[in-house]
Amino acid sequence: MKIVVIGGNGLVGANVVGRLSRSGHEVVAASPRSGVNTITREGLASALSGAQVVVDVTNAPSFEDQAVLEFFETSTRNLLAAEAAAGVGHHLALSVVGAEHLPDSGYMRAKAAQETLIKAARVPYTILQSTQFFEFVGGIVQSGTDGGVIRVSPALLQPIASDDVAAVLAEFAVRAPINDTVEVAGPERIPLDVIARSYLAANGDKRQVIADVHALYFGARLDDRSLTPRRKPLLGSVRFEDWINQHATQA
Repeated sequence: MKIVVIGGNGLVGANVVGRLSRSGHEVVAASPRSGVNTITREGLASALSGAQVVVDVTNAPSFEDQAVLEFFETSTRNLLAAEAAAGVGHHLALSVVGAEHLPDSGYMRAKAAQETLIKAARVPYTILQSTQFFEFVGGIVQSGTDGGVIRVSPALLQPIASDDVAAVLAEFAVRAPINDTVEVAGPERIPLDVIARSYLAANGDKRQVIADVHALYFGARLDDRSLTPRRKPLLGSVRFEDWINQHATQA
């Protein structure tokens, strides 16, 4: 089976490419680095020729509200049109748990818009919504910097290892499309302020973490349902405590 992974050189994409290649599939790791650009359409038709499945794990180069919306809308429209022309039978996209519930976040609005385009297109699809990756916790924590402290919401998160997400994507890539959305999350729910303290402690950062219900998460106010699954999710196996301990050891 020929499978094209758009964003195939990134954190999750490269992992998915490796898994599918080891399973014996013909896998194309497509990205601007390899001459495939979903914004300009450069190399897109050639990469998709003969493909049965496209896995879209792209991310925007800028998270500014208008830029991220334009990226996901343009990229997704171009990709879906190229897939329809090439006769691709399955569009598998990675999105974010809670995208449709956080319109105050420009990034979440953009991901929700991407999902809407996928659902309205002619190409059969599967959307995998994931919770936040462990690997992105550092950026989330730093976004709460307020002078010499970290101020974050105490809302629950259910973060997941990117390796667990890649495993699920590789599994769904070789299945028939379901024309529906599936959620994947880590094995446990943890308040964001607890996650922040664990991350800082593991990295020797002595800044104080303040739990503030009014603190914004990339423009949006959170509650315990904002970023946690609302369906019955698939669960990853790696616990945050184990991941952070390993991360600290490696560091």
